[in-house]
Amino acid sequence: MARRTSESPLLFELPPVPTDAIERRLRRSGHKAIAGVDEVGRGPLAGPVVAAAVILDPRRIPDGLNDSKKLTAAAREALFEQIMASAHVSVVAASVLRIDTTNIRQATLWAMAQAVRGLPHAADHVIVDGNDVPPGLACRGEAFVKGDGRSVSIAAASIVAKVTRDRMMVRAAAHYPDYGFERHVGYGTAFHLDALASLGACPLHRTSFAPIRALLAKENAAGSADGVDRFDEEFLVS
Repeated sequence: MARRTSESPLLFELPPVPTDAIERRLRRSGHKAIAGVDEVGRGPLAGPVVAAAVILDPRRIPDGLNDSKKLTAAAREALFEQIMASAHVSVVAASVLRIDTTNIRQATLWAMAQAVRGLPHAADHVIVDGNDVPPGLACRGEAFVKGDGRSVSIAAASIVAKVTRDRMMVRAAAHYPDYGFERHVGYGTAFHLDALASLGACPLHRTSFAPIRALLAKENAAGSADGVDRFDEEFLVS
């Protein structure tokens, strides 16, 4: 049997999980209200992009926080309830109309900034998942690539944003039942693309995204397009 040398990779190494190391560093620098910020919904063909800002209580950090994509739906729901009960939380959805009239990046940054502004307790430092700090913050911010896998605050924000958006899309499925939004929450799955091909776009679809734009252009060329009303819902939950 082959022996593992010191140069060999660990075959059963556990994946890294978020910690509060970033938050502890910032608290040592004098910051007390550190808001983690993340978004969900940049990639889907339909529905809003949702951003959340979360200030965790360092004495009540829920166990099991992680990047929302690495958690089961049941784990996300359970952690969502714990976060909402123990932290300062703000959630903002940027509408399909905003996405289509600006662009997905600008809509995302707007939602992030609005989420920070909507916190019931003002943040004195913001840590954001990704490459960009939203403009116009009242305090300093830092961006961390893959931050939802590094920081418990950003991980908490990713969970809140994901659960909120998924619930929105399940509600939307009741209004547009043939698209399967409760299954794919707007992402471009085979089922979703088949539904688009047979039904056309609905008001939840992002006309600025290439597959929807191509579909509408094809319908216009065939003279069968009736136009798509924009789904315009932006809200704040604190």
